[in-house]
Amino acid sequence: MSIIDNLEDMLARGQDSALLRYSLGNEYLKQEAHDRAAGHLAEAVKLDPGYSAAWKLYGKSLSALGQYPQAIAAYDRGIAAAEEKGDVQAAKEMRVFRGRAEKAAAEGA
Repeated sequence: MSIIDNLEDMLARGQDSALLRYSLGNEYLKQEAHDRAAGHLAEAVKLDPGYSAAWKLYGKSLSALGQYPQAIAAYDRGIAAAEEKGDVQAAKEMRVFRGRAEKAAAEGA
């Protein structure tokens, strides 16, 4: 049984949590299943709006889907969440990813 199967089983048993959704999103990102990743990560940040790591991966999945305005918004929320917790490194990383999403959006326009 794969990691994803185990996590999906936990979800099916009603063990929903921000961490579980983050873990599922992360595993789907590794498989480049960006749409599935984005769905789980959206739920993770809905369950815990202060979860900066989930915001970062959510932004990455949205960028991979070419949804740059939504990715930029996710990074903005993640930067705010990270700064609120004093997580300077996470905020710095998301600023870099946000800049890449802005550039990709501008090139696509």
